Amino acid sequence: MPEQPQQWILPSPVEVPQEFIKQVSKHLTHSPGIFAAQLLWQRGIRTAEELEKFVDPQVYPVTSAEEFGEEMDLAVRRLQIARDNREKVMIWGDFDADGVTSTAVLWDGLGQFFTKNIDLDYYIPNRFTESHGLNCAGIEKISQGGYSLIVTCDTGSTNIEEIIYAKSLGIDVIVTDHHTLLSDKQSLMPKAYRPPVTAIINPRYLPLEHPLYHLSGVAVAYKLVEALYASLPEVPRQPLSDLLDLVAVGLIADLVQLSGDCRYLAQMGIRRLQTDFQQPAAQRRRPGIGKLLELCQRSGDRPTDVSFGLGPRINAVSRIHGDARFCVELLTTRDMNRVNELAEAAELANSRRKSLQKEIVHQVGQKLTQVDLSTTSVIVLEDPQWNPGVLGLVAGQVAQETGRPTILLSSDIPEETTQASQLVLARGSARSINGVDLYQLVKDQSHLLHRFGGHPFAAGLSLPVENLPLFREAINQRLRQTVDVNTLVPTVTADIVVTVGDLGKELFAELKLLEPCGMGNPVPKLMIKNCWFTKTRHRNQEDSKGKKIQYIKTEFEICDQSSSNSFPGVWWGHYKDELPTGKADCIVELDFNPSKNRYEIRLIAVRPAQEHRDYFHQQLDFIIDQRQGMGGTEKRGITSSNNTLIIEKCPTSWDDLQAWLRRAQYQRQQLILAWSKPPSRPYSETWKILVGIAKYLSRTQQPVTRNQLLEKLQISDQTLFIGLRALKHLGFKLTRHDTTSSGKTRILFSLTEKPNLSQAKIAVQAFFAALQEEQFQQHYFSQVPLATIQSMARRIQ
Repeated sequence: MPEQPQQWILPSPVEVPQEFIKQVSKHLTHSPGIFAAQLLWQRGIRTAEELEKFVDPQVYPVTSAEEFGEEMDLAVRRLQIARDNREKVMIWGDFDADGVTSTAVLWDGLGQFFTKNIDLDYYIPNRFTESHGLNCAGIEKISQGGYSLIVTCDTGSTNIEEIIYAKSLGIDVIVTDHHTLLSDKQSLMPKAYRPPVTAIINPRYLPLEHPLYHLSGVAVAYKLVEALYASLPEVPRQPLSDLLDLVAVGLIADLVQLSGDCRYLAQMGIRRLQTDFQQPAAQRRRPGIGKLLELCQRSGDRPTDVSFGLGPRINAVSRIHGDARFCVELLTTRDMNRVNELAEAAELANSRRKSLQKEIVHQVGQKLTQVDLSTTSVIVLEDPQWNPGVLGLVAGQVAQETGRPTILLSSDIPEETTQASQLVLARGSARSINGVDLYQLVKDQSHLLHRFGGHPFAAGLSLPVENLPLFREAINQRLRQTVDVNTLVPTVTADIVVTVGDLGKELFAELKLLEPCGMGNPVPKLMIKNCWFTKTRHRNQEDSKGKKIQYIKTEFEICDQSSSNSFPGVWWGHYKDELPTGKADCIVELDFNPSKNRYEIRLIAVRPAQEHRDYFHQQLDFIIDQRQGMGGTEKRGITSSNNTLIIEKCPTSWDDLQAWLRRAQYQRQQLILAWSKPPSRPYSETWKILVGIAKYLSRTQQPVTRNQLLEKLQISDQTLFIGLRALKHLGFKLTRHDTTSSGKTRILFSLTEKPNLSQAKIAVQAFFAALQEEQFQQHYFSQVPLATIQSMARRIQ
């Protein structure tokens, strides 16, 4: 995959009151609490009361299920009627870890009120053939089975047509979900559309600051069972708390913010996980979870046991096989023979997933070499050979490494017998980065899609293959309107600075005080300066059968001047040759490896040490100013090489220039400022040229690329967009289609529309205003002092 310069965001000095450090130390046995206090203070925990609620779940004021109001009352009432009338109830779940654990919670929870496999069953759609959400074919099967009530979990909020279809078959629907609502704008929560259901329990109807707002699907399902337990307290034979371990697994595995009740439920659930795992295998309440923990050599007492152990194995089943139904059985059965059989199948699926993920990452990297990331704000790639089950994982990895929202799709391969009218779809996953609301971004292109749904950070979608070029162009254009592409860089944030001598049991105990970690409370990232690596080696992992799989990790020892002892560490997905040979700065996470019974670091990012990079730039003068004179770089005797970067096009913003500065610093190259002030062409002349090009291309029907237009007009991409919008008001129709194997979109002009002169006048004025701003910025950057640019470079870490 093409390497992108990574921006490091380093911790600012924080003055933590001694009194608060003392309060933190009371929760630790052998640690002073300085690092934990600094982290908690940074994250807004600053009083003794806030600290108690954060650290001790027994002190946290739990929010009642009654907070869901009338919708919860309607759901409970309908379930009571179903129980009284011996109706058949179907749980409709989902195939990811949150959906599977949600289904298991309802299966065990509602199973206290309905007879399993007689009055109660569950349905999980196939990842490959059905995808997320309700579907009419599945609903028809449920109807044929005599079911009169569907209770969804982790899905259903946007399945309006399917809900109406179920209603037409005499099936009522109760939706429990946490995904974005149809009219949810992620702001002040305007009144959202309510689907025609018996009840819908979705925390997105609540205010953003509500302690239940961030609940995941499994937590919403738990709240429904909690309310049913409260309404019929004499019926259940098992305590409600028996479900908390399932809730913790789903919460931690899903992309939700672990604050408020989410944090409380995760804390309590992890305690249940640990307590149950300590029992002999045959006496465990959930021997399936225990077996999975044994296979991944974990003990269930850490959130990372879920995020790196249980979660990936549950998710891997549908990623590889499509059908995840047996995962619910694995989480709920007491049959030890089935437990061993199903857990082994999940383990092997996870091994296969790792190999498959590595293969597709490599293939995506090859495709990215054909993409100009300097002009791409959203990465959209498609391949009919890709397994759609792992595309979300790969998309997340690509987004992290490129700093850009990423959408990866696998298209259907039409058979020769397929009718021309049959819809051929591309299906896949999207992952966000840098705070971009991916759900809204995809939703804005809903007219091009077949189906979609998800969160601001992750989404699933399908669309007709023929719409893919237009979708790629439109979604990039939409993001460019709100975000400067030069700000889309991969970032890594360090929370505190430590030394090798600080690493170990005491620091681990302090960091553990912040657990469970997740969104809103990320795993602490530790920066170690001026360190070096010894005893480096890399190897392929092995699966449970001892077979090597194509997933690399590097093991090493890290050293610095603070200690005569080294400290062990691992770097997943990288080779030892990628480690710097001299002194380095690195960002790591501290962890405990139960299989080796040792503390170790997990390497997150590494670069040559700051002092060496500074020395390098001093020796090479780093920034060379060659803006004087006229002509190109060849006339000034400047030639490009592996040691130099040359900026020939005048920047139009500091973001443009910062991108070049970062690139030069991270690639250890000289940066030559070689632009000249572009000639100030009158705005009207630029407009006439654009109109002339449009008329010529309309007459000749020759296609043109966006880059060709930019080169001819010598304007920015954003200004061109405004100009093309003005052309539309003059009656020009722009048709975009992909005509090249490289995926470049060409534009065809035609003069077929009736002009709207009043709107055209306004649009042309906007085009002139954009040109004026652009020329002003170019004039500024043609004269900005070198010292100012050097000052900017010093502020970039």
